[in-house]
Amino acid sequence: MVTVDEFNEVEGAAIRPALLECCDVPAWADALLGARPFPDLDSLLDTSDLLADTFTREDVDRALAAHPRIGERREGEDRGAAWSREEQSGVAADVETIASLASANRLYEKRFGRVFLICATGLTSQEILNAVLLRLGNDEDTEAKVVATELRKIARLRLQKVVSAGRATVGESAATGESA
Repeated sequence: MVTVDEFNEVEGAAIRPALLECCDVPAWADALLGARPFPDLDSLLDTSDLLADTFTREDVDRALAAHPRIGERREGEDRGAAWSREEQSGVAADVETIASLASANRLYEKRFGRVFLICATGLTSQEILNAVLLRLGNDEDTEAKVVATELRKIARLRLQKVVSAGRATVGESAATGESA
């Protein structure tokens, strides 16, 4: 984790991979880097939200490719995989829930041609199932807006895991947050 001051000062190439793990939309990451410096974390997060509101369908499709289906666990040891598992930690792992989510995912994918995306942090399995069933009634344009909003919420939560409001600590690497 880096502070806002470190985020403002670090070479863009060093922090860009972390931003792409927050949201795999290169134009968003580059625009966020280009908008530096930020006076505080709220300004950074607000700018992130504004930039996310401009996502094209192609941006959303690219970002969705980095997300597993709800109820499935993203494999790997990288930061993005760990975040995904943490975000879905409220999803029950019992056979009935897994089957229900798999069925709901299939219905959603058949209806919209993409994986179901929801900011799952803090949601129960039942809340997620209710959301997918409700969203199956959306038209394509409405659902595209909902997906973009969910993607923005995920990006915001993840960005807060990369950048903190705190002061820089002596001896920390700006790009990794690890001690030098």
